[in-house]
Amino acid sequence: MPPVSLRSQVNVAVQLARPGEFAPLQLSPSIPIWPPVVLAPMAGVTNPPYRSLCREQGAGLYVAEMLHARGLAERNGKTIGLASFGADEAVRSIQIFGADPVAMGEATRFLVQEVGVHHVDINMGCPVRKVTSKGGGSALPARPALMRRCLRAVVSAAGDVPVTAKTRLGIDDERLTWFDAVTACADEGIVWLGVHARTAAQHYAGQARWNVLGEIKAAATIPILGNGDIWEAFDALRMMRATGVDGVIIGRGCLGRPWLFRELADVFDGREPAAPPNLGAVLDVLREHARLLADFFGERKGMLEVRKWCTWYTKGFPGSAQVRAALQHVETLDELERGLSALDPELAFPASALRVARGKSGGEQEHVALPKDWLKQDAKGAKDARDLRP
Repeated sequence: MPPVSLRSQVNVAVQLARPGEFAPLQLSPSIPIWPPVVLAPMAGVTNPPYRSLCREQGAGLYVAEMLHARGLAERNGKTIGLASFGADEAVRSIQIFGADPVAMGEATRFLVQEVGVHHVDINMGCPVRKVTSKGGGSALPARPALMRRCLRAVVSAAGDVPVTAKTRLGIDDERLTWFDAVTACADEGIVWLGVHARTAAQHYAGQARWNVLGEIKAAATIPILGNGDIWEAFDALRMMRATGVDGVIIGRGCLGRPWLFRELADVFDGREPAAPPNLGAVLDVLREHARLLADFFGERKGMLEVRKWCTWYTKGFPGSAQVRAALQHVETLDELERGLSALDPELAFPASALRVARGKSGGEQEHVALPKDWLKQDAKGAKDARDLRP
């Protein structure tokens, strides 16, 4: 059976990048990012083992999972344990979230001075209840004055370390916040703003609104990175050409597919990517990932972590569903190996798996959870948010 093309129907006519068509992202004068691709920080996903695996495949910026600013500021042991980096990470990049300017500043100082990070990203886009109900994530831009105080606190504490941010289009269609976020980020010294082209209410449902990314880019005076529905390397080229954004952020599209970063490097450098791996090669990557997780967390915790990855790596392959169910109970590397041996390594990568959703796939939220009277509180503060000080 011939290998499946990397291109789904929507990307059949997409041309490879031309020389000079796209520019590197400039995180700082000494940190260029090429290709202009960023691994989205994802809780429970972008830990050191997975970042290492992605770096083996290609280039870009790989951001550690988001951490609660208050946990870092209060030196919570579990939170600090997640702020770890491999010796091979030339750029230590991490994301924080919160809604308290003091805690945001303290967390940043800790990360810069004690952890030695080279880049801090601010989460202003997470749509999950446990984050927004405390005012963090996508709830923060709905309070423009508070958002500015948080941005200013982080930038001030970071010193020469570059700070970026990531947001969504808004709370819902009635409360779009992207314009306030773009304006505040430009005013407060944010290097670039990533935008997931959905509202918080949309969660991960429906299609990302790439057309709005074009509006945001046209209104912005700082670089804008696009996020949402990049399942294939050619999607990144299509998004950048259609919207004018300066780079892309890869989230769910790389789950169980770290070789997507190799494909992205290829298309941005004008090379046709290789055929996708067959199941045997996919399982070899999964085995390496499992070993990395076991080394980092210990075998027991590592196998708890690997269970979700077994689903993501094998999703879409014929006959894999029954094996995946058994793999949800593995407790050792040996058990994992025995489970994987039931799969046919000769199976070609299925075309249907190119765009299959992995990871978070929750439907629209009827109501985004916000703190009580959240949307009324900024009105009680200063008329000009730029006059506020953290």
